[in-house]
Amino acid sequence: MTAPSLIGVDLSFDRGGRTILDGASLSIGAGEIVALLGANGSGKTTLLRLLMGFLRPARGRVFLDGAPLEKLRRRAIAQKIAYVAQIHAAPFPYLVRDVVALGRLPAKSWLAAANAHDEACVEDVLRRLRISHLADRPYTEISGGERQLAIIGRALAQGAEILVLDEPMTGLDYGAQLRLIALLRQLAAEGRGVVMSTHHPEHAHWACDRVALLEWGQISEEGAPGDVLTAAAIERLYGVKVETLETEAGRKAFAPLLLG
Repeated sequence: MTAPSLIGVDLSFDRGGRTILDGASLSIGAGEIVALLGANGSGKTTLLRLLMGFLRPARGRVFLDGAPLEKLRRRAIAQKIAYVAQIHAAPFPYLVRDVVALGRLPAKSWLAAANAHDEACVEDVLRRLRISHLADRPYTEISGGERQLAIIGRALAQGAEILVLDEPMTGLDYGAQLRLIALLRQLAAEGRGVVMSTHHPEHAHWACDRVALLEWGQISEEGAPGDVLTAAAIERLYGVKVETLETEAGRKAFAPLLLG
């Protein structure tokens, strides 16, 4: 694995007297995609928010390029890490172009007007996500999946080295999911590091270099998708039996066995 640029070490977090995470560690290196899988309520979002510095761990620390995250200013973090939340609201009818352009804010002073470079970045993101046709439509008047792509676009426009994506496939149709997987692979090839939570083992197998399974507040398994994503692991995570299917090209998929 390449030298990691974002590392969470022995992270623990409690809420309302309940332990959410208990010594979970996860690292993301430049040029790799890491998938985080776990059942609902397993703590995936909490772990990602700890990595972003939005929550403070009860124990453990997060390091960004070797520096303790808690020592860094939010602006400095935003210049290096971009985040796509699982849930986002649309309080104002901004145009999609303007939503994506918000991602340029950490790279400039708050009062500076957009320049030609900012506009070129926004146009490039719209093109790469295939949402240029939505650019001048109000964000509040497009579909949920289209909003998700706009929010992903805002994160990409930051130009950050690390992308932290909490279930980025939410609301996307099948084609958009596959195109996003291809785009994430391109971004990794360009040197970006990506960590994403997902409930789709196939996506993790196709897109990711490394997979981490979150169970009982800890990373129970971590490694190459072909080693970690087994029928037994999926049954343990989600409580369902599946069979593993493999194509001649070596791609895996999982088919549920009939539920009794």
